[in-house]
Amino acid sequence: MTTGRALPRPGADVTYSNPPRDPPAEEPVRLALTGSAAGPQRLDGVWWPRSHDLGDCLPGLLAALEERWPGIGRVTVSRSMWRHRPESLELPDGRTVHITRSPADPDRHTIRLVSYGVGRCDLLVVPPGTAPDEARRLMAESPPGAAPAR
Repeated sequence: MTTGRALPRPGADVTYSNPPRDPPAEEPVRLALTGSAAGPQRLDGVWWPRSHDLGDCLPGLLAALEERWPGIGRVTVSRSMWRHRPESLELPDGRTVHITRSPADPDRHTIRLVSYGVGRCDLLVVPPGTAPDEARRLMAESPPGAAPAR
């Protein structure tokens, strides 16, 4: 039986009203950070989020970074990486994290997080949906000296 709804052609851009959600919060954040003794670097680590919904993925990342970059209050991301991105995010501790989308800075595959009074954290972002073997290779190779945070 047909419903009268045409299926999208293969390869077509499709927008779903209920996009897939990030796994439960107890799922570990896929993150590798450089050692803090490594000194200033262009990149502080690599993050492999589970979806293109920044509102779902960001709380876990912020929690994983809290010890080294406490109180992150501003995040800058590429316009093209994230399909769903709120203007700000209210955290359980009452803090508001402001999210800015930039056409040029940071690079499409990076995220910049600012912890006022502590400094900036720049992470390479392995796109969600990257094949697991390729993502693990990218996380192991860059940046130099990165070690899994969990």
